[in-house]
Amino acid sequence: MIPLALADLPPGRLETALGAEHVTGVKIDSRLIEPGDLFVAVGRGVEFLQDARARGAAATLVPDDAFAAMAALGAAVRDRSSARIVGITGSMGKTGTKDILAALCRLNARVVAAEASFNNELGVPLTLCRLEPDTEVCILELAMRGFGQIAELGAIARPEIGAITNIGPVHLELVGDVEGVRRAKAELVEALPPGGTAVVQEDFPVERDDIRVVRVGVPEVVVEDGRTLLGGVSFGFTARHHAANAAVALAVLDALGLPRPARLDVEFSRWRGEELPLPGGGLLVNDCYNANPVSMRAALQLLADRAEGRRRVAILGDMAELGPAGPSYHREVGAAAAELGVDVLVAIGPLARGYLEGAEGRWAPTLEEGIAVVREVVAPGDCVLVKASRAMGLEAVVDMLAGVTA
Repeated sequence: MIPLALADLPPGRLETALGAEHVTGVKIDSRLIEPGDLFVAVGRGVEFLQDARARGAAATLVPDDAFAAMAALGAAVRDRSSARIVGITGSMGKTGTKDILAALCRLNARVVAAEASFNNELGVPLTLCRLEPDTEVCILELAMRGFGQIAELGAIARPEIGAITNIGPVHLELVGDVEGVRRAKAELVEALPPGGTAVVQEDFPVERDDIRVVRVGVPEVVVEDGRTLLGGVSFGFTARHHAANAAVALAVLDALGLPRPARLDVEFSRWRGEELPLPGGGLLVNDCYNANPVSMRAALQLLADRAEGRRRVAILGDMAELGPAGPSYHREVGAAAAELGVDVLVAIGPLARGYLEGAEGRWAPTLEEGIAVVREVVAPGDCVLVKASRAMGLEAVVDMLAGVTA
């Protein structure tokens, strides 16, 4: 991290190690502390101050306001950096787009990219606090749980390039409808400086005339020999939704002025379309990190594409935060499963029962009961998709199928 002087740290109860004058990293998990770091006690972090000191923290801070302190730290490091900041948001594909863009940029630049889904008021500052003096590109994910959140994150990060992957029915309990989603995501466009660049879908309205607007349409792709050919690049994936993510990533790469490679293999973040072998030549598609109606259909399409003659089994849990329209969206996803040729549908969770209004299948109200049903119905040689909103914890189903033990 670009060093920060102790005098520049936000207000709170600060304790410093003997001789410390600067901090060279920021952590909120004491187990990750390295010598020279600042440990910020967020929530129950106050219980681990001694552990952080024992691991070599240059300073520990019990902040007056944890979120404000993290915002101040992230902004302070960003102020000292010459890196070009990219912010990515969207209803789905944020992490996939970030993974692809980071892999593209690392071929020619020194890059810091958000880890996993570090995309909120803690994750964005933590990513900014990884900036080094020689960092050239920083790629951030910006989450949206309601109006104003992206604006707040944008004020901390001050991106010069903003990419909106798509708009769909997510977090409707907080923003009302899809138009509300669009308005909330548009806060990223408003956060850009004059002369900045917005990468958006063809139909996304942009009212500013002091920024460059790059519009991305449905990409023309060719899939052959297990690779996707798009924009002159051979990507090592075949999923259609990743092709859409790659089109956005290539547009951002061009905006950064970095060259396109002829070939690229991408390591995607955990639980997002991860493929694991199953007995009898079967395949498990682990996409259980999160779910909404748009990403559910994309995952079901991936299941259909990857089945290759195998029986198609979809294990789907609740989609959260859809508000009053939730039941109809679950029904539509069930219908999509039937349309895409799912042979066995297992619905897990109270809301997931709605999938069975659109398709035949088995329902389990709890995760434990769902695991029992999955044990019963999955057979060797099946192609299996597991997907649900994060709160459902369907990684337990994946662990069972893959034979993972604690």
